[in-house]
Amino acid sequence: MYKLGADLDVEVEPGTNLLLVGPPLTGKRSLALDILAEGTRSGEGSVIVTTKDGADRILNDFGKRLDYEGKPVAVVDCVTKQQGVGEVRDDERIRYTSSPVDMTGIGIKLSEILQEYYQDRGLAENRIMLHSLSTLLMYADLQTVFRFLHVFTGRIQSVGGLGLFTIDADAHDDRTMNTIKQLFDGIITTHEDAPPDIRIADH
Repeated sequence: MYKLGADLDVEVEPGTNLLLVGPPLTGKRSLALDILAEGTRSGEGSVIVTTKDGADRILNDFGKRLDYEGKPVAVVDCVTKQQGVGEVRDDERIRYTSSPVDMTGIGIKLSEILQEYYQDRGLAENRIMLHSLSTLLMYADLQTVFRFLHVFTGRIQSVGGLGLFTIDADAHDDRTMNTIKQLFDGIITTHEDAPPDIRIADH
């Protein structure tokens, strides 16, 4: 079981995918990083797929929560190459894709990391965070994002991981939100003036 940590006194089954929904600036990214850090503390693998901030920025924020040196923490950075800032190469911790549109590339890099964590390092429990689905939906149509997510969430399910995906509720119409929500086992909603709440679907 995966413990979600301080704010959310909940445990979820392996293979669970959660959608973090809320207006902008209500702490979705921060909450997802907290839930990730909870796992890193107990020796689980952590993978952050970032379509919004470069790897350095997100690792800097993650580092405020715990010292992750020597721990299994990896980032798939979909931003830096697109910005064209100098030459970047994949290393142990950071893998780069050409842009947030390169969903095939994102899937491949994620699979590489998961394979390394599971097979080479023997990590049975891994948490995967994607920030943010709203960026993907800016670049690609709903059907493309849905197909990508279907595969992505399925991969997390098949390896018994925990998936955390953020989306800005205000940026999308009801049809988009309802379509995306179908893929998830539970929804964490963040609020401007109240603590987050969580609903897990009964399967």
